[in-house]
Order: sequence, then structure tokens, then C-alpha cells
Amino acid sequence: MNIPSLTVAEIQQGLQARSFSAAELAAEALRFAEAENPKTNAYLTFCPERALAAAARVDQALARGENPGLLAGVPVAVKDVIVTHGVRTTCGSRLLENYVPPYDATAVVRLERAGAVIIGKANCDEFAMGSSNENSAFGPVRNPHALDRVPGGSSGGSAAAVAQGTAVVALGSDTGGSIRQPASFCGVVGVTPTYGRVSRYGLTAFASSLDHIGPLARSVRDAALVLEAMAGRDEMDSTSADAPVPQYAAGLDGNVKGLKLGLPREYLKDVTSESGALIQRAIDTLKKLGCEVREISLPNTEYAIACYYVIATAEASSNLARYDGVRYTFRSRSSESLRDMYRHTRGEGFGAECKRRIMLGTYVLSSGYYEAYYRKAQKARSIITRDFSDAFTQVDAIVAPVSPFPAFKLGEKIDDPMAMYLSDIYTITGDLAGVPCMSVPCGRTADGLPVGMQILTRHFDEGRMFRLADAFERAGAAAG
Repeated sequence: MNIPSLTVAEIQQGLQARSFSAAELAAEALRFAEAENPKTNAYLTFCPERALAAAARVDQALARGENPGLLAGVPVAVKDVIVTHGVRTTCGSRLLENYVPPYDATAVVRLERAGAVIIGKANCDEFAMGSSNENSAFGPVRNPHALDRVPGGSSGGSAAAVAQGTAVVALGSDTGGSIRQPASFCGVVGVTPTYGRVSRYGLTAFASSLDHIGPLARSVRDAALVLEAMAGRDEMDSTSADAPVPQYAAGLDGNVKGLKLGLPREYLKDVTSESGALIQRAIDTLKKLGCEVREISLPNTEYAIACYYVIATAEASSNLARYDGVRYTFRSRSSESLRDMYRHTRGEGFGAECKRRIMLGTYVLSSGYYEAYYRKAQKARSIITRDFSDAFTQVDAIVAPVSPFPAFKLGEKIDDPMAMYLSDIYTITGDLAGVPCMSVPCGRTADGLPVGMQILTRHFDEGRMFRLADAFERAGAAAG
């Protein structure tokens, strides 16, 4: 078994042919992941007992002649902001260093119901706040393609695990680009579904109106299968959508002729020359596939960064108020009063980026500033959403860069928050509008650094998005 190259389809074929058992695959995946992890620090916790129990259920189903599930035997890494019953969930924070949840996230339940085997919890920026995975309390994740560079964030551990080959697929979360940006930096596929497509029950809240759970994988087809397995209405999440979930993988026929694609002029002005050249080459490939590409405008893109960081920090300030030393795991010992306990617990437990965002969010929600900042940001969000609605009356999908640049070096931007925030400039708009979007690899720079192309479609039109990405992926494989 060559774990780093396995696909979901190959695992299904191997299990059906009895070339290996799910238990053998799980044991080898765990061995390989534990051996490779010191290079990247992609995992924070492994869960061999849970993995082997899940694998045993798959083998038992096969022995009975039953369908073992869409993802039978597939080794999965789960970002450590998604709770797992009986398995430590830290959110990359000292505050939750020893927290063991009493329940599973809905996405986790549905993946295991489909036969998936969860082997471990992936490192991430603390409470999903960051663009480089340098904000984890347990050390940064390193990019498997260049160990001196970041994997992107905040789902850097999930992206690195898939790129390194220690997981076949992974779950990440995306609030302002935290799936697509690390997918681009690590050269894998990353999908942010329509807001509400996947239940947020069990996803530790950062900014509730922006948070998504989505898959990372080495191929578009594998990502489509993961989304198909976990999407759908959930009674435990009132924001989950009661919309039918198509069989995404069944629609990947390679035919995209006649699709109208929009290229936003606002997204290309700050792209580095090498990344821009790779995006242009990708656009040329789409034209050869029969797509019609036209320039469009998303005129309010310039307001996205300010809008996002007002809304996201305001919601983070509210959501993170629960970490006060009264509940969960960490409580400061240097306190003589309740007020001191609150102050010291939060001061000692939160990292610098979390503190920065809590302070910003508290400020914009404070008396006298709510109307000036938060209410105005919500109005800006509405016009950004309208930009997308208007664009999709002209085109079937939008193609764009994921990031202005490829993966940067560890430590390069950590002391410059504004430069770090600007790395998400092309991904934030999709989250603000709640539309489905994804990153698909489109080449490498002269230094061997991966670059991703972003695809965005109408609400709940993930099927078209996958079809376009799959056709592009096939064309790249044929050319390569």
C-alpha cells in the first residue's frame, strides 16, 4: 500500500478485491503518519483506537456482503477545531490543551457513517485565527513542499497532511479563506461549500455567520465524494440548509464546453508575476476546453478586507467570551478573585492573534461604535453579495487567483498583521457572500511552490464548480 498516492477509488477497489483489509490500511496509515509527522507538525493528536474500530466496522460490513459506505476505509485527518467524541480537541490553544469533547460534530458522524477512518486531529491556527498556521500554541505547521515555508492557514495542518500523503482526505474549516489558501499553498484541492450546505454543529465557533466546514483532497473527485457524504440538513444546526445534495462525483464527465466564465479585473492587479502567469495559463486551458472567458467587475471588492475584519472580530469577541476559566480545561492559578481569574485565564490562555481579534471585536461592538463599524460592515457585506449575484447573471462561474503570492517563509509576515490579512484578499469575498468556492492546483513556480486557481459559482451550485475543476484537472494531467 502506497499511502501517499492512494485515492478513494483505489481504496474501494482494493477492499473489494481483498488486496488489503480496512484494518491493514488503517494500521499502515497510522504508522506512516506518525513517522512523517515530525517533519511538518501537521497532526496534534492521533486516535489509533478509534481508527481501528472504524476500520473493523468496514471489514465486518464487507464480510457480510453489505455496502460499507461511500468512503469505506479512507484515512481522514480532521482539523482540531472540529470536535471528536473521546479524542482531544485543542483548537490549537493552551486554553483547551486537555479538552476531550463528549460528542461528535455532525460532519464527523456522517463521514464515519460513510465508512471513513479518522486517524488524527490536524494542527491549526488558534481558534482558526490566522493565515499561516504560525498561531498554533503547539508550534507551526511546515509546508511539505518547502519545510522553511508556511502551509497557509488556518487549516494548514489539514492541507499539509493531504499534501504529505499522511491522509487521503481531510476536513478543514473556512471563515475567510482558511481552506482554499492552504490548499493553494500546499498544492491540493480545497472546497468551501455554500454557507449552510454542511452542518456547523460541532465546529468550534469563530465567526458564526462566516464559518464553513469543507474537504481537502488530492483530487477533485475525492473532494466531491467527501462533500457528498457530509452535506445536508441537520436538525442540530438551524443554519444548515434543507437543500437536496446531488451525487457530485457522478456529474464529473469532463464536459464544460460552452460554460461562461468571468475573470474579475479587481483580482489580478496585485498578483505576483509568476502566480499571475500560472493563472493566465490555467485560463488558456479552460478556453481550450471550450469555455468562454470574459472580464467582469466585482466593484466593491476593495471594501472586503475592512468589512470582513469588522464582522469576523465582532463575532469572535462574542464567541470566545465563553473561555473564562469557569468551564472547559484551563484556569489560571494566579488569581485571588473571580475578576482576576477571568483576566488571568484569558491573558495566559489566549495567544497574541486571538487577543488582537477579541480586542478589535469588542471595540467595534462597544457603545457608540456599533453603528459606525458593525452595522456599516453588514451593509458593505450586502453590496459585496449583490456584486456576485449580478455577476452570475452574466456568467456560469468565476475564476480567480486564490492568493496574491505562493507560500511565504515562516516568520516572514508574523510581525506584520496587515500584510498577513492581505493574503486573504481574494478568498474573503466568497465567504462574505456565502457562495461555494474552491482551490484547484494550477501549477508551480520556478522554486517549486504550488499555486491554486479559485473557482466560484452560485449558491448551492457546487456540482458545476466540481465539473469545471475536474475538467481542468484532467486537462492538466493529460498535458503533464
